[in-house]
Amino acid sequence: MGTGPVFVVGSSEGGVSALQTLVYELPDDFPAALLVVQHIGAHKSNLPWLLNQRGPLHAVHPNDGDTITSGRVYLAPPDHHMIVEDGKIGLTKGPRENWVRPAIDPLFRSAAQAYGADIIGVILTGGLNDGTAGLYEIKARGGITVVQNPNDAVNPSMPQSAMDHVAIDHCVTLGEMPALMVRLATAAITNSKKVDSSIEHEGKEMAAEFTQNRPVALTCPDCGGALRKTELEPLTQFRCHIGHVYTAEVMLAAQFLAMERSLEMAMRSLGERAELCRQMLEKDVDSGKRGADWETAMQEATDQRLPIETLLTRRWIHPSSQSINE
Repeated sequence: MGTGPVFVVGSSEGGVSALQTLVYELPDDFPAALLVVQHIGAHKSNLPWLLNQRGPLHAVHPNDGDTITSGRVYLAPPDHHMIVEDGKIGLTKGPRENWVRPAIDPLFRSAAQAYGADIIGVILTGGLNDGTAGLYEIKARGGITVVQNPNDAVNPSMPQSAMDHVAIDHCVTLGEMPALMVRLATAAITNSKKVDSSIEHEGKEMAAEFTQNRPVALTCPDCGGALRKTELEPLTQFRCHIGHVYTAEVMLAAQFLAMERSLEMAMRSLGERAELCRQMLEKDVDSGKRGADWETAMQEATDQRLPIETLLTRRWIHPSSQSINE
């Protein structure tokens, strides 16, 4: 596509510091483009400014339709997925994936389809497992897969998940990453590979997705829609009809957050019911009435609030101890 090699990079918890370290060590003549997703949610981001203070490569939040140029760092802007198509960047407010927007998987998937064997995917520090499915697609289409050594990461979950589910070409520390990226970029220019048309076709079908795409008796924590389950070898994903996508681990965490909100709402409603009854009891007592019904109703609301509070404060078992990070 005339842009030189392209790296797609995903990071979450600890990622801002990791990205600063990474760009600081890259040379000003780095012959590749970097497309980066850092989990920032909808919050205002100063990440381009931070990276521009640290390294020689120009970092930006791109505009929709910007042409990808070597020597630039493109950072997914707040509350937008960043994707790749025909050598250009696309920005979309599409459904959240793994409970986040921007998410890593949409960038990796689209880059795998756009560049095939010429894409290099990198997973840095972060919680849970966003990026694993996208890195799988990069590998399936002949691209190169790189992860930060989990022992070197602030949060090892994302790189460890990638290693558990994808054949990884390089696992290095953050300190070793810049030199590796320079070598990979130089090799990619020297040995420019063509995308195998059979792999191209396979990749377009990949979103169909993986195997055993079937409905399940679960609903989307984001919109309440029905979910379908797909299997990516040992990695399980759930997708609703709107397009929200979760791995099983993120799905469990999202369900827990939804349950917490519902229980908190029930506690608040019971507390307000008890308070209303208390106020009406005082009014009856002040007017010389017994107010027995108000007192009974107040006690009932107070008593029913206790088991809900117990559910909220108990220690729950989580297969992954990491929380959702935006």
